[in-house]
Amino acid sequence: MRKRLDKIRFRGHRRDEFLDPVESPNTSDAEFTEEAAMKPRSSVLEPEELGEGGPGSFSPALQDDSRTDLNEIKGHLEVALLEKHFLQEELRKLKEESNMDSLRQELEKERCRRIELEQKINDTLKSRYFLKWLYDRFAVLIEDFRFQPEETTVETDEPLSAKRLTENMRRLKRGFRPVSNFKRNLLALSSWYSTYTSAIAFIVYMYAAWHGWTIPMFLFLAILRLSLNYLIARGWRIQWSIVPDVSEPVEPPKNDLTVSEKFQLVLDVAQKAQNLFGKMADILEKIKNLLMWVKPELTQKLYVGLWLAFISSCLLPYKLLGFIIGVYVGIKFFIIDFIFRSCPKLRQRFDTPYIIWTNSPTDLQLKEHSSSVLSRRVPTVGSRSNLGAAAPLGVGRDEDGGRYYSTKRGAFHEVFSLPESERPLPVCENGWRCCLINRDRKSPTDYIRNGVLYVTENYLCFEVSSSRSGSSKRNKVIKLLDIKDIQKYKVLSVLPGSGMGISIATPSTQKPMVFGAMMHRDEAFDAISTQYMRIVTMTSAVKPET
Repeated sequence: MRKRLDKIRFRGHRRDEFLDPVESPNTSDAEFTEEAAMKPRSSVLEPEELGEGGPGSFSPALQDDSRTDLNEIKGHLEVALLEKHFLQEELRKLKEESNMDSLRQELEKERCRRIELEQKINDTLKSRYFLKWLYDRFAVLIEDFRFQPEETTVETDEPLSAKRLTENMRRLKRGFRPVSNFKRNLLALSSWYSTYTSAIAFIVYMYAAWHGWTIPMFLFLAILRLSLNYLIARGWRIQWSIVPDVSEPVEPPKNDLTVSEKFQLVLDVAQKAQNLFGKMADILEKIKNLLMWVKPELTQKLYVGLWLAFISSCLLPYKLLGFIIGVYVGIKFFIIDFIFRSCPKLRQRFDTPYIIWTNSPTDLQLKEHSSSVLSRRVPTVGSRSNLGAAAPLGVGRDEDGGRYYSTKRGAFHEVFSLPESERPLPVCENGWRCCLINRDRKSPTDYIRNGVLYVTENYLCFEVSSSRSGSSKRNKVIKLLDIKDIQKYKVLSVLPGSGMGISIATPSTQKPMVFGAMMHRDEAFDAISTQYMRIVTMTSAVKPET
């Protein structure tokens, strides 16, 4: 470096050795170079001017110092120019290595992406109010459609309580009362209990069926019933019924029951539950046996009827089919059923639905029938022919229905000397075991008699179970119209509960007869009371017409 500075110092006296300002990279450096170059020039001229002033004013020491400073400045300037040149080369290499074009493209892509995101955000903000409205309206509905695991709740069984048991039975009775009232009113309409009401109902129904208004009529009746229920709920006293309601005495609930009363209550409830379940089982078993061709002659009628209905529904237009069905139902309900109830023999011969239903056996009847058939088999051929020619002893056969009504000593109507049309009601086909207490008789043999009690359409029959020869003459037959009073009776007042007897008063006895020791006392009492009320109602309805 010292040698280079010496070379620069040697060339410093010549003006053309300095760098041209145009060749300088920066203008500021060029300006600095010009100022630096001009200053040494002026400093060089000063000694000459001084020399021109006189030879004695020239100083060699001062001239050496000026040259030394100028050479140092030139060295520094050359070093700065070289460093600048090196830095420019490094900058150019760095630009080539960093690939600025790709960086600019990526930067442009990011800028475009940012613009798209801003556009989406703006669109979302614009639809924010609409989405909020949708959420407020349909969020609850959407939550309802969300699938969730089913919650299994285990119901705890309540402990047995006499009070709770009594309350549940009363609730069941109150809940079933509207159904029973509706059924009773329909039966009264079909039986023409009130002639004017049934006639008006028949005319209105047939007019609606003739014009095809059957379904609108039933809907209007339902709306009318709901409107009446609303008025009743608001406090109005509206009571409309074809048959007057029979008010039953309500027993006040007892808080403290003795052990015997609780036991009797459990027995009564068990008896009612047994009877209810038995009726339900009979209905279900009849339907099952009817559909399973247990008695082919009955199921065949149903099968043919279904085929006729199917062909009619395919060939006839629905309007005509509905008209035919409506007219048939009206005539069947108001006229044909009334004739069949008034003439039981016609019903047993020509009422197909009644024949199918009454003759459909239950599983219990099938079991009893099979056991009786096995017990009646006789190994000899002659006895078999006699059995095939005549009905077995003790069995009364309904020729048209194919049913047998048996007693211990022969056909039912022969034992009690009744017409053949008198047969036990379905509720008491096997009778109720009981004992007859005739308080008009003083001898023990006539005072109490064990036997079976039956109810027919017009009579109350008691068959004595004694095996003596003259016992058939002691059977008791009571006409239902001759009954003056019928009540539940408790033979021994010291026993718990409401008793197990029925008291019946007739004009021929001074004291009411009592049928005691009856396990199914409530069922028998309801059946006798219902049949008695039906006979009295039909008799009172026939008398004004005659």
